[in-house]
Formats: sequence, structure tokens, C-alpha cells
Amino acid sequence: MSYRPRIPSPGRRTVLRGSLAASAALTLPAAAAAPAFALSGRPRAAWGVQVGDVTASSALVWVRSDRPARMIVETSATESFRRARTWHGPLVGSGTDFTGTTPLYGLPAGEQVHYRVTLADPDDPRRTGEPVYGTFRTAPARRRDGVRFLWSGDIAGQGWGINPDIGGYRVYDEMRRLDPDFFLCSGDNIYADGVIEPSVTLPDGRVWRNVTTEEKAKVAETLAEYRGNFRYNLLDDNLRKFNAQVPSIIQWDDHEVRNNWYPGQILDDVRYTEKNVDVLAARSMRAFREYFPVSTLHESSGDGRVHRVVRHGPLLDVFVLDMRSFRNANSPGRQPDDTTGILGAEQLDWLKRELSRSRAVWKVIAADMPLGLVVTDGATDFEAVAQGDPGAPLGRELQIAELLRFIKHRRITGTLWLTADVHYTSAQHYAPERAAFKDFAPFWEFVSGPLAAGGFPANALDSTFGPDRVFVRAPDRANVSPMESPQFFGEVDIDGDSGELTVRLRAQGGSVLFSKVLQPGRVGQ
Repeated sequence: MSYRPRIPSPGRRTVLRGSLAASAALTLPAAAAAPAFALSGRPRAAWGVQVGDVTASSALVWVRSDRPARMIVETSATESFRRARTWHGPLVGSGTDFTGTTPLYGLPAGEQVHYRVTLADPDDPRRTGEPVYGTFRTAPARRRDGVRFLWSGDIAGQGWGINPDIGGYRVYDEMRRLDPDFFLCSGDNIYADGVIEPSVTLPDGRVWRNVTTEEKAKVAETLAEYRGNFRYNLLDDNLRKFNAQVPSIIQWDDHEVRNNWYPGQILDDVRYTEKNVDVLAARSMRAFREYFPVSTLHESSGDGRVHRVVRHGPLLDVFVLDMRSFRNANSPGRQPDDTTGILGAEQLDWLKRELSRSRAVWKVIAADMPLGLVVTDGATDFEAVAQGDPGAPLGRELQIAELLRFIKHRRITGTLWLTADVHYTSAQHYAPERAAFKDFAPFWEFVSGPLAAGGFPANALDSTFGPDRVFVRAPDRANVSPMESPQFFGEVDIDGDSGELTVRLRAQGGSVLFSKVLQPGRVGQ
């Protein structure tokens, strides 16, 4: 087994110097902190920095200002910033909620990159704010360097927000200390439909306290309210430190807009004055684009979609799906012909094409919903792929069957599925000998989450694709708070010498609950 040395703590001192300077301002909700910013007279980047969609030669750097400002990024091989390279970013203003993203190109492969973001007064470039620091590793050019990343999802759900009594989102500090190459967030980055109350009394009598903001006091409908939901999580010091050290690959799911939404839906919900979900989704997507560095959403080079391939060296391609924007309406899922499914016909064609083109040893399919777990939407409809009928594929299962058949017949090796969504952690192995539909090669699906939300019991399995639940850890009742049950995240470690891929399902607190080693070069495992 190869070992690639990780960049140790010295690089983090610079990161913390920038992120800790903002901590005091962000212990209060944004509305309360803003006047203090205004008195300073210089732009401030107190919401931290982020980097997204890192490849062997490129990355996207994100920042938010407290006022109109010019974004300036400097990169260097060392934290001293000798021989720094300067990147002139956009002018940020109210049109993007004072957020901005700067693309970096021509970076060295497999190297630690130190960066700092400075905000300058657009009318007087000499008036600059304090720089905010970050660091990340570019993807390796050589296979032997290996890759290690984490994944999870579901943040600030079911009313469990930032609790100062327990140190906020502590799981992010634990993940940061593992120093992964990147973090894959499988969706539900916010709960736009979830109100954050000042306090919640737990079943055992303890009181959970939340940091609250105006935008989290009701369901999000306006652009300002969606923006406020994305800002809410950045009030947490652990998350800002994590963002400054660990680049992310971000996808979205339903709670970025509203629970179980689908295109064309008209709401029957008294909490909403805007009933057209397409209007709400457009507002949320605008805020999502503003608050995350996503390559396909960047104004200079993106084409406005979430689904994309992020290539992380010769060992790994990550296929980020959008199982929300192109789906058909939630239904009982028994239709014998369904070309729209959960991906839409165009995205399915894209996925098959990109999988067949991939030369990576491992092809991670990042799904925002599970395949064989039955996720309901009301009494008769279904939210995910499976619909509880163990027979031949019907409804959205038809599209997945087409994809799995394609993978087998094209002999595409090294595929595995990662997801979150259901608020527990599990490992499912799918095999044709157990399935009603048999024209596919065996594969694994790993589930992990939530990061900061309520825990829920395990979902039933649908045997159409023959899943065997090899491992599961889940609460025995619904909406268990993070004070009562650990939060979950997963780790993927690809060895550069052997090509072996190890998946570890982790619980907050440091324990590894389950581990599985997969061998490279196989169509099915």
C-alpha cells in the first residue's frame, strides 16, 4: 500500500489566521453583525472562503463581501506567499448578494496551493480589507499519489441548527482533521423549508438551543430568504474553517428548494404564498449558484447545470448527478414506459456518454438519492427510484435499468454509487442473482449522513435490482437530534499502488462503523 504524505499543520496556521479573525463577527446572526462591518470603512470577507471543483490544473475560489468590492486572489506554493501569482476576480455587488467566484487555471498537479483573497474598494483599490487565507491540493497527475475524500449531506435539517452549547457543527472539525483531498456534499446543503426555532425540548427534557436568523424564521420563498438560508450555515466557525482547508464538490437535492419537489409542481401548503415550485426553484438555484463554487454554474464557462464530471487525476472521475431538476412528477411509479424518469432523457444520455469516455480507474456516481431504498412521498407516491414493487422495473426504475444494462454491456469498470438523503448510514450490494431485473453487473451503493440534521430509521429495500443490506446504522425513531445520535459521513481512500478502493462509513466521534475494500478493473464487484 502506498502512502502519500499529507500536508501537516503549518499550512493551516495561515488558514486559521484568516478564518479566526472573522469568528467574533459571525457569532451573531448576519443582520446583527452587518452594522459593525459598515463602520470599518473597508470591505470584509468575514464569511470565509471556499474552493470547488478542483482538478489537476484548475479550481474555483469563492468569497463574500459585506459591500461592493473587487475580488483579488493570490496563489503561492508556500504560505509565505513569495512569488505569488495574482488573479483579478469580479466586482461583487448586490446583484450576487456580494458573492464572487474566481477561476484559477494552469495550476501545478498534485501540489498544495496556498491562496488568499483580498477585497478592494472599487473606487479606491488601495483601500483593501484584511485578506482571508485558504489552502487546497490539486488533483494528482500520477496514479501512484492516490486519492482520499469524504462525503455526506443534509445540513440544518428538521429544526436542528447551529447549537452553541455543543460547539456548533463539530462534525466539520472532525472531518477537517482527516485532511481529505476534497469533500463531496450529496445534497440538502440547506433546509429552505425548515424553520429554525430558538430552542427545542428533547424527549429526555434537555433543551437544544439554536442560533437563529430572520431568514430561518419561516420557509424560504423570496430570493433574499433563499440567500439567507445559504448564509446561515456559514455562521458556524467549524464550517468556515473546513471550507478554508477542504475543497468541495457540491450537488443539490430537494431541501435546497422544498421537501420532495419536482418540476411543474403546484403546492398545496398554507406556509407558502408562492405556490409554483418552478418559481421557487429558480430563486433557489440563483442563490445556490451565488453561494457555491460550481464549475458548470460559473458565469464565464458554465452552462447552467448541476450535473457534471469532476476529474480528479487518473484514479478517479466523479459523476455528479442532478436527480431533482429533470425528473417527472412523484407518483405510485407503476408506469410501464418512462423515458423521463428521475434524470431526464438528456442527462441519462450525457451520463452514459461520459461513463463510456472515462479512463479513470474508479468512476464514482454521486447520486443525491438512493436506488434501492424505498423513499415515500405521502400515502401513495414515491420520491426516489424504488417504489416497493419487487418485480420487473417500472416507472423511474426503467431508466436506472437502462443505465445499469449499458454499464454491463459496455464493460465499464470501477463504478460505485455514493449518496446521502435518508439520514442514516448503510452499505448495499446489488447483484443480478437476487434481482427481478438481471441484465446488469453487481455494484455497491454506500449511504452516509446526516451531517447536521435529524436521524431516521432505515428505509425498506426494493428487490428489483437485488440489494442486500450488508450494513446499516440508524436510529429506531424519527428525527433523533444530533445530541442523541451521532452524525455520519463516509470516507473513500484509493491506493495509488494497488488501485484498491476502501470505503469507510464513519460516525461522529472518530469510530469507523464499516469498511469495504473494492478491487480495480472489474465490471462488477
